[in-house]
Amino acid sequence: MQQARIKINRQLFEETSHSPALVDIVGEEQLDQVIDYCFIANPYYPTDDMLEQLKSKLSSIIKAYPSSNPRLARQHLAEVLQVDADWLILGNGATELITLIEKHLVDDLAIPIPTFSEYIEKLRTSDAAKFFQLDPKNNYQLNLAEFASWINKNKYSAALIINPGNPTGQLMQTEELKQFLRDMAHLKLILLDESFIDFADEQIPTLLHEVEQYENLIIVRSMSKHCGVPGLRLGYCCTSNQSFLSILKDALPVWNINSMAEYFLLQLKATNEAYHETRMHVIRDVRELYKKLVKLPGYQIYPTGSNFILIKIEFGMSAFELQMKLLENHGLYVRDCSNKAGLDNRHIRVASQGKEKDQFLIDALEKLATQNIGR
Repeated sequence: MQQARIKINRQLFEETSHSPALVDIVGEEQLDQVIDYCFIANPYYPTDDMLEQLKSKLSSIIKAYPSSNPRLARQHLAEVLQVDADWLILGNGATELITLIEKHLVDDLAIPIPTFSEYIEKLRTSDAAKFFQLDPKNNYQLNLAEFASWINKNKYSAALIINPGNPTGQLMQTEELKQFLRDMAHLKLILLDESFIDFADEQIPTLLHEVEQYENLIIVRSMSKHCGVPGLRLGYCCTSNQSFLSILKDALPVWNINSMAEYFLLQLKATNEAYHETRMHVIRDVRELYKKLVKLPGYQIYPTGSNFILIKIEFGMSAFELQMKLLENHGLYVRDCSNKAGLDNRHIRVASQGKEKDQFLIDALEKLATQNIGR
């Protein structure tokens, strides 16, 4: 990708534990010159027709309040998920639900690291986080039996599992998860984040349909990821535990999701077939990207069950240095994972943006490795 050097605002990288928004870093005038591989969301959904429908309704949607009856919106989602609508709670993004769950239901939380930082930052106190370091020699794969033994030994009351892991991409087998849930039935709470599970396989290995079997289980999912709508701020959790449901519903404000998000939920049933076609498209793209990445010199490429891939740099460059070179010189924005607890400063995360765009990333990574290996 031949282009002029991208001018960026580096200071923004020091002000958040998440990736700064691309438009804030490079400005509107340079936005079309950069490909965002930090964008870990479905690039093919919503469909063009869905977006056109939203545009045609926009003037009336933004002039209307969302429904004051949250069950109506939940019902649209429940129909495509094939779960009981009464077990669902919609949130202004999964992060709203994570915040409420940790504020109202968590005293201490066993957290495998590296992990999504919100699960650490939204705990009531910093000492409530109980870290279980994943082994890089095992590709940061969580051994559930060891995790369970460690939890019991330390008498913790709640546990977090992200499947597939973020930022690791590691996928746990369904039967192993079920065994863990049975063994940990004595815990107050098990929090299972399935935000990326739709990208794991052709048949989605979710536990949503078995949530009733595990009284202490709450499943959290971000619709930003698998539906490709981070700007709508939509997430949900699912549990059959009536006490959990009552506490969380009471904590939510009225109108916690906006009218555009509600309209999007209305479209889900009619576009469900198209959604699964886009999901399969993403899966194929990621598998192709992985095949190309593992052929590159100078990098360790971790297996993935998600739409993103964790990469370790094995030549003399930090993740931040690589991120800046890719962004400024190539117009490619990747996630520096240095601030993820449990990772060193040599890991980046990249999400597939489609085969054509992914090739720019492959070429740039190969060029940087060739230039720096042996120095």
